[in-house]
Formats: sequence, structure tokens, C-alpha cells
Amino acid sequence: MQKLLGYMRRACQDYNMIEDGDKIAIGVSAGKDSLSLLAAMAQLRDFYPKKFDIVAITIDMRFNNEDGDFSEIEELCRRLGVTYIVKPTNLYRLVFEVRQESNPCSLCSKMRRGALNVAALEAGCNKVALGHHLDDVAETFMMNLLNGGTLNCFQPVTYLDRKGVTVIRPMIYARESDCARVAKKLGLPVKKSACPADGNTEREETKQFLTSLEKKYGNVRSKILGAMQRKEINGY
Repeated sequence: MQKLLGYMRRACQDYNMIEDGDKIAIGVSAGKDSLSLLAAMAQLRDFYPKKFDIVAITIDMRFNNEDGDFSEIEELCRRLGVTYIVKPTNLYRLVFEVRQESNPCSLCSKMRRGALNVAALEAGCNKVALGHHLDDVAETFMMNLLNGGTLNCFQPVTYLDRKGVTVIRPMIYARESDCARVAKKLGLPVKKSACPADGNTEREETKQFLTSLEKKYGNVRSKILGAMQRKEINGY
């Protein structure tokens, strides 16, 4: 946890992610990344020089058109002293049954983020924190390069003027393995995703591709982030 907190504090300072008085909504699924972010932000709240508050929000996809069971996350939030909000949606039905998307991830991601932003504003939050880490940075960059021929990635800090909310990504210096270790060490209530597309996506293929490159070229993911910072690509 100390290692993860160090990465997060450096990212928050490098990109001025947190200001005094912020109320930050943390997007929480049952995955290791978002749960590690939640636990770390709860600790960061106690010692970060700029005072802020956090709210945990889960967007319930209602897989198989059934309400999800988030009782373990609710109990975690109680122990952390964090308000917890669950927002039921019909995203599963819309994406997989109505639209029947052959490549559902992009549409699903956009709709979930939209629902999260609305829920954050309803909870009085001015910022939303997402659990993207260094692996996500490198994978997104490579996917955009290989598919569209663009040098592009999500930004560490993004102000959504139409929503009036700022999106921050405090874990961009941390590796996915750091989140996995924190989740295991703290016994966080991680659950395998019920999404039908889980583990069979273009992102998973890109993850495996980068892992194969690292066997020969070392820490390729960190090199990609470093190159983006040196060329100031998308605010890095």
C-alpha cells in the first residue's frame, strides 16, 4: 500500500489532481483496480496536504438483468468511512440485448462513464477518480497507434465542460501488479467480472502483446509513458 500511495501522491502533485475542498467520486466496480484505488484514496485523504472528501459510486450494469450484490463493497466502505452509492442501470440489456454489439467494450465504457458522471454530480462531487494504471496507459496508447495511426491516450486530468466535472486518474504511475498485491494484502472483495466479453477483448490482446515485448525490451510500458511525457502527448 505504501508503494501504491507513493505513486498516487506523485501523480496527484505532478498533475495537480486534487485541490482543497474537492469532493471526489470514486468509480468502483468489484475489480482489483477500482477497489485498490478506493482503499488508497481513503488513506490518502488522511494525510494529503490538500483536504478532500470521497464518495464511492458503483454503476450496476445489472448483468443478466439482475441486481448485483455489492454488500461486501458496502461493508468495506463502512470500514473506510466512505459514503457508498449504487446506481442501477439497464446497460447490460441495452448493450448486449438491444444493440447486440459485436464489439461492445467501447459503447459500454462510454455509457458507464456517462452514468458515473451524472451520479457524481448528483452526489455533489466536482471530480471523478478512475482506476486506470500504467498498464492501461500503455495499452490505450498502443491500441490507438495500431488501429488509428494516432499518438493518443486518455489524459491524466480531463475537465468535461458539458458535465462540469473533472476526471482524474491518480494511479497512472502504478502497475496493474501493484493493484493486485494491494487487493490481496488487504483482502479486498474482488469479484470476477460477469461481463460476457471479459477476457476476450482487443485490450486483452494488446496486454499480451506488450507483455511479450517486455521479455525482450524490458519495461516497455514505462518507456511508453516516459515518451508520452517527454513529448507532452495528451497532457502527460
